[in-house]
Amino acid sequence: MKILMLTWEYPPRIVGGIARVVNDLSKRLIKDGHEVTVITYREGEAPYYENDKGVDVYRVDNYMINPNNFIDWIMQLNFNMIAKANELIAENGKFDVIHAHDWLVAYSAKTLKNSYGIPLVSTIHATEAGRNSGIHDETQRYVNDTEWLLTYESSEVIVNSKFMKNDLQRLFGLPYEKINVIANGVNTNSYSGVERDYEFRRQYAADNEKIILFMGRLVYEKGVQHLISAMPKILDGYHDAKLVIAGKGGMIDELRAQVEAMGLSQKVYFTGYLNAKQVSKMYKCADVSVFPSTYEPFGIVALEAMLAGVPTVVSDVGGLNEIVEHGVDGMKSYAGNPNSLADSILALLLNPELCDKVSKNAKLKVKNEYNWGKIAQDTYFTYEKAICQTMAERQAHQMLQEKAKKAKKAKGTENEITNLLSFKKRQAYA
Repeated sequence: MKILMLTWEYPPRIVGGIARVVNDLSKRLIKDGHEVTVITYREGEAPYYENDKGVDVYRVDNYMINPNNFIDWIMQLNFNMIAKANELIAENGKFDVIHAHDWLVAYSAKTLKNSYGIPLVSTIHATEAGRNSGIHDETQRYVNDTEWLLTYESSEVIVNSKFMKNDLQRLFGLPYEKINVIANGVNTNSYSGVERDYEFRRQYAADNEKIILFMGRLVYEKGVQHLISAMPKILDGYHDAKLVIAGKGGMIDELRAQVEAMGLSQKVYFTGYLNAKQVSKMYKCADVSVFPSTYEPFGIVALEAMLAGVPTVVSDVGGLNEIVEHGVDGMKSYAGNPNSLADSILALLLNPELCDKVSKNAKLKVKNEYNWGKIAQDTYFTYEKAICQTMAERQAHQMLQEKAKKAKKAKGTENEITNLLSFKKRQAYA
């Protein structure tokens, strides 16, 4: 099967989780014998074309106009994506299916689908209403409407959790049968051969300190502010604890100020951005990983922590709530509740047996349920559904056209007979 992936981020450009999902899914589909082409945005010195382990990756610039805002920038990106896809189709023929990732590529996906009659599948990784706890301004309204447009134009829609399925059905009125729940995955071999590096660990904490690790973007919905607020209670119960916050984002200054105001400067460390190798090392150095999100469609970073063997605490929201079974393969806490967070973290810090149990169960769960082999197979079946549906729609359309032609012909014959009888009647009276 020839598959076209449309995405605004792909390695080395990584803004959120979409880049990793598209990258891992594409490579697994290649391994399964499919042809995958990715069209994405070019950033920095990334090549305009590369073969990434079998995946044909084409990157486009945004150079035609000077955009006034982010929406203009996105529209320009879509124009350039369409141009590149047209070029590839002219050279190599049509794709069997288009897979669009999120609203940012909605217009290029819609245009290519309608221009060439190619079945369209879309993945909605998150919703604007979910990210912002509702729609509050015109820009958010525009994004929300574009999300709806993409789902409307798609034969099949993929989401990564039951929570997201319910969210899309509620927001956009999509039929349940149109929405396919296919979880995100991780490379199950990511941490093979990676051991705890004590010299690396000493950059962030003393040997006697247990590391409580947050890994992710520093934005409101990730809930880091609630984790910082939980630290006094955690330290009362376990003094030799250190919170390490790994990542970057718009809240960094606000979070640093919160730490300073609470007198926690010696117990909270901000690492800033970490590359892939450093991330792997950090997971192996952590004693507890925490993901206190207030909104989370899925939570790949939680899976990565679980795979690395780190006892994990998540909030009871969205996809995180579906990943972890409390007390079995991780711990849960009430979203936005520092006391609940502290209780779950302390339960792990104070109970080595519980840590051992949940970490072993978590690693096994990730390997069995969240591997890319299973996910790619489920995605392929969704492509097949979209292709079959498109063919059925075409056949139905052709049948309607034929009926219309027959009806038109019959009506014409009827009119001819009526006119002839009228003529003969007029002749008789003449």
